[in-house]
Amino acid sequence: MKLYDFLNEMLPEKIPATEQHDPTITREDFITDVMDGIAMAPMSIRLTPHILASIDWNNPLNDPLSRQFIPKKSTFQPDHPKLTLDSLHEQEDSPCEGLVHRYTDKCLFLASSHCPLYCRYCTRSYAVGADTETISKASLKPKRARWNAMLDYIANTPTIHDVVISGGDSYSLAPDHLRMIGDRLLDIDHVRRFRVATKGLCVSPSRTLDPNDGWTDELIRLSNIGRQRGKHVALHTHFNHPNEFSWVTREAAQKLFQNSVIVRNQSVLLKGVNDTPETMGKLIRALGDNNIIPYYVYAGDMVKGVEDLRTPLQTILDLECQLRGSIAGFLMPQFVVDLPGGGGKRLASSYQTYDRTTGVSTFVAPAVQGKGKVDRVYEYFDPLASLPKAQGYDSRV
Repeated sequence: MKLYDFLNEMLPEKIPATEQHDPTITREDFITDVMDGIAMAPMSIRLTPHILASIDWNNPLNDPLSRQFIPKKSTFQPDHPKLTLDSLHEQEDSPCEGLVHRYTDKCLFLASSHCPLYCRYCTRSYAVGADTETISKASLKPKRARWNAMLDYIANTPTIHDVVISGGDSYSLAPDHLRMIGDRLLDIDHVRRFRVATKGLCVSPSRTLDPNDGWTDELIRLSNIGRQRGKHVALHTHFNHPNEFSWVTREAAQKLFQNSVIVRNQSVLLKGVNDTPETMGKLIRALGDNNIIPYYVYAGDMVKGVEDLRTPLQTILDLECQLRGSIAGFLMPQFVVDLPGGGGKRLASSYQTYDRTTGVSTFVAPAVQGKGKVDRVYEYFDPLASLPKAQGYDSRV
């Protein structure tokens, strides 16, 4: 395995430990921990040179990017009994393969199930990436016939005004594929907005600067045509930690800004990565300094295999409380929960009830209609390890 060889070359013989380990562990112990973690993880491993270069390999157990992207058996925690692979029930809200139509005026266009880098906590671990030792994926192949069926549905559904092109990651699309999808959407009169979702600016920013890579040129072209037609085209990206920024990132973001491309960011709240006011505040300011609009901070979705990264609802509530007023209001993201069961995004602070002892919070989503959703009460569950009586907790939640 290439990762094994890379770690064997990059890691020091002795590695500083965390609270879960002895004062130091050996290189071989760390590599074994990673290999065992990969075998247990629901997501396959794919890392980019930019992220590999951004990790502190002298202290990988305490590095936030290592924690975010590289699974380790020693950090795994038991799954909450309410966790699923498709916690948002996207497949239930899909009128045709790869299209999710949950909100009346918006739909999600899943172009493929491939990404330049795979996030451990991916909400689409049911589909994204290669099969793992624990999961067989319902992958979405990048096929024109499938795309055309989705585009036909959008064209024939005049209530849809807003489309998110995602996956997987839109960075995996060839420039001509991005052009084909983007041009079709621009030609549909009732589609007034679309967003191209990619983590590429974060994990592979050099592509944006590469004159031989036509993906960014195509995005700029679509943005310009949209502006001429009075339609809104934007890039949505995904930074979680200030260490993901480098001089290359800043140059790439500046190129998009100079070409009038609107860029927004969606972060996921991750335990031990960005769950302090200091780190989240630094991230929000780094985004603002690079003309990237902080849009959402999500509570971790209730997907299997990543309970070591998920925080209780109280953490996201506290973060917003402590940050609001310290950062300009127009730079403050919305702190949200994407409700399990397909209730959509709700402000974390809009919960109806929250029992800190059981870790159960409830939400309602009156605007989200559909089968079984009228007057439904949605529940979000804190990780078992975060509960006050975690040691003796009764799992019959």
